[in-house]
Amino acid sequence: MTSADSDAGLLAPGWAGSPAAAETADAAFLRALLDAEAALTRAQAALGLVPARAATAVTEAAEPGRFDAASLAGRARDGGNPVIPLVAELTRTVGGEYGPYVHRGATSQDIMDTAMMLVAHRALGPVLADLDRCRRALAHLAAEHRDTPMPGRTLTQHAVPTTFGLKAAGWRSLVLDARDRVTAVRGSLPAQLGGAAGTLAAFSAYGAGDPTALPGAYARELGLAEPLLPWHTLRTPVADLAGALAFAAGALGKLAADVLTLSRTEIAEVAEGSGGGSSAMPHKANPVRSTLIAAAARRAPQLAATLYGSLVAEDERPAGAWHAEWEPLRDLLRLVGGAARDAAELTEGLRVRPETMREHLGLTHGLIVSERLSAELAPVLGRARAKELLTELARRAYDEGRGLGELLSSEPELKGVDLTAATDPARCTGSAGALTDRALERR
Repeated sequence: MTSADSDAGLLAPGWAGSPAAAETADAAFLRALLDAEAALTRAQAALGLVPARAATAVTEAAEPGRFDAASLAGRARDGGNPVIPLVAELTRTVGGEYGPYVHRGATSQDIMDTAMMLVAHRALGPVLADLDRCRRALAHLAAEHRDTPMPGRTLTQHAVPTTFGLKAAGWRSLVLDARDRVTAVRGSLPAQLGGAAGTLAAFSAYGAGDPTALPGAYARELGLAEPLLPWHTLRTPVADLAGALAFAAGALGKLAADVLTLSRTEIAEVAEGSGGGSSAMPHKANPVRSTLIAAAARRAPQLAATLYGSLVAEDERPAGAWHAEWEPLRDLLRLVGGAARDAAELTEGLRVRPETMREHLGLTHGLIVSERLSAELAPVLGRARAKELLTELARRAYDEGRGLGELLSSEPELKGVDLTAATDPARCTGSAGALTDRALERR
């Protein structure tokens, strides 16, 4: 017998089993919805708008185990969201004297938006922890390989020498950029409270002398930011969250793309610490972590685009715009959560092969240092002649299978010119070491 659990992630190995998966499951959303409802009653009690015992009764009744998510999902079709059937059940569960205080003054979107922000806040905690793991692992790689030379590649071809330390420092810089953006957006996630049309009118009707104090009290109960205004149709919080998540996916995707390239059989300059197997080819050790990160990075921009599209929300509460956000936002949180977990594992276990990198520096018969040689020879031969000579020797290097250094040493017009340093790729990495040191100063 198989489970019908829609949150299992059978087709989503990138996020299955991750902390983000648990924090975005149907059970987690149900918990957030109930937390939002209970906090609303507590906030009103804190301001003297409802009896303190009502807040206690609602909070005690808002226990997720008492509610059936599958049943709520089925009944959500009638009103277009799960809050309506949930409020009915929570009111019955509270019962008696205090049932009427459930959801008092709020609208469904208040609870749905607030729950969405709660879920995001909770899911981003593990994401930030995994980004920090990745940061530490990359700092170690960058420092260890500060001076490990390797071919720099542009437009798929060998360009000039660089170092693996600088490459790892660049990956780390992106991870830190993602961390900073996610941290900032997580700290700004607001509660939502406005009532039917964002005016807080119902709370006045229920006796609030200053209804504008209620959103702040509500936010404090939940550990979320206080909104300046009800944001039913002002979707900046969701757009900011979408941007931070899409950036994080892309930043980790860059790391993964490089590892996928460098771990090709014919390159093999790096390898994942524990590659995945193949169902048909026993010899393979596939770069699975990188593959899953790359898959997440490909999906994230389109999900973010849907969330940005919901900025165009008509009236004081829109039809369809906020409804369109729930699934893509959950998908984004899951994808980034899984990618961050995989990136931490990838970087902590990455195997670097300096000897292979050094060997590849010679694949162009020494031509990888031609830029440096142009600069060295221009004062000796003149710029035009230096370019002409190097162009000719480049052709001969390939035709004759000889190294550029050897050919240069046989040129009469260069007799007595010491080009030892300029023809050694390992000594032509420019300021890679200093740049790596500078990057590692960032915390």
